[in-house]
Amino acid sequence: MLWGGSKGGIEVRSGEEGSTVLAGRFPYSVPTVLQGGRDRRREVFQARAFGDSVADEADIHLLVHHDFDRPLASRSAGSLTLIDDDDALSFEARLAPDMRNVSYVSDFLGTLAAGLVGGISPGFRVPDGGAIVKRDGTGLMRVVNTAELVEISAVTKPAYPLAQVEARNWQPVGQVARQAVDRHPSSRWR
Repeated sequence: MLWGGSKGGIEVRSGEEGSTVLAGRFPYSVPTVLQGGRDRRREVFQARAFGDSVADEADIHLLVHHDFDRPLASRSAGSLTLIDDDDALSFEARLAPDMRNVSYVSDFLGTLAAGLVGGISPGFRVPDGGAIVKRDGTGLMRVVNTAELVEISAVTKPAYPLAQVEARNWQPVGQVARQAVDRHPSSRWR
């Protein structure tokens, strides 16, 4: 399985029923540098690259750091909703109130609030013919047209720098406090 990352809008808020709601997005059509230097390697996901996975309602999980032993939500549990459009893959996850008592969930929410978790990274597989690699004057560019989405993770160092994690505190008067975190792209070729 491959991973791509993005520092893109994870939003944390409280739901009416006491749940914790996480919402976020992985933007499309935004190239990133996965490896610099002489053999520069870049990657970009085209619009709706994950569309087939979203449409067929495959069981996809929201995880902490690509670890299936640390799930936050899933489609099969009814706690994860995905929307795939021309701009981004967006998600909303509802963590039941009891999930706050799980140690890794409490740890994750604390690191997110402290700005230590910096991005979104989808775990995916590219089928035969799902991507093309081209060489240009600045190195290699992999264009992913279609990919099978397996999971989405909140990560510390995402490969895609334009999506950001934001911890939001909803004030009683309706004001939102935002803390954006700037992270460097990973240098791994996918």
